[in-house]
Amino acid sequence: MKLRVIGSSGGEFPGHNPPAFLIDDCMLLDAGTIGASLNYAEQWKIRNILITHAHLDHIKGIPFLADNLIIKNKEHSVKIISISNVLIALKKNLLNNRIWPDFTIITAASKPVLALKTILPGKPFKINSYTITAYKVNHSVHAVGYIIEDRKGKRLLYTGDTGPTDKIWEAAKDIQCAIIEVSFPDKLKAMAIKTGHLTAGLLMKEINKMKDLPEKILITHPKPLYLGQIKSEIRKLPLKNIKILKDGETYDI
Repeated sequence: MKLRVIGSSGGEFPGHNPPAFLIDDCMLLDAGTIGASLNYAEQWKIRNILITHAHLDHIKGIPFLADNLIIKNKEHSVKIISISNVLIALKKNLLNNRIWPDFTIITAASKPVLALKTILPGKPFKINSYTITAYKVNHSVHAVGYIIEDRKGKRLLYTGDTGPTDKIWEAAKDIQCAIIEVSFPDKLKAMAIKTGHLTAGLLMKEINKMKDLPEKILITHPKPLYLGQIKSEIRKLPLKNIKILKDGETYDI
């Protein structure tokens, strides 16, 4: 499994893009950044997008991806996959023919450009050779994280945005790579908990809920304003296999 970091920031500044992770060139985890970083050929390869929740920084690449794809006027459909509450929010508040055209009914050739697929938390589903399971996490809106297993048995965990939570850690066994959010420094612990996010200190408590420590722990979603403080606090954790992600990096899992 190849992981490419398109965006990994908890904000948007030059050099800091909102979250999007490309798996094997064909599947996205979240869609905060697409068209600003991927060329047309790379966008055309995308067939599935797993969305953790409907906050703008995790979905804002979808409208422009749809617009870019329809211009070619060839049959191409991208599945937007999540739990029902997330897809309802996406359709009602974004793809509503007011904020943006509803590309779930606009077709390129004979297929809608976007197709919404509802999944259930805790129930595994297949996308090509991947087995994927969504788990509810603790955010300020309906949200899930994902565990993805490829044909070789390699497993990737992605929390999306979450505060202290339980279900995804209970399922986190034999994880090769865990992408976990840390949005705030420890001095803003109260804000993190209130808004459904983690600090470095809270992260350590969450990791201790896992039976097996992942081979790699990659930190996503730091607020750019606090990046220096978060880096310093992460370095002090008693973990050797942890680092903060940078946009443009690639990993073999």
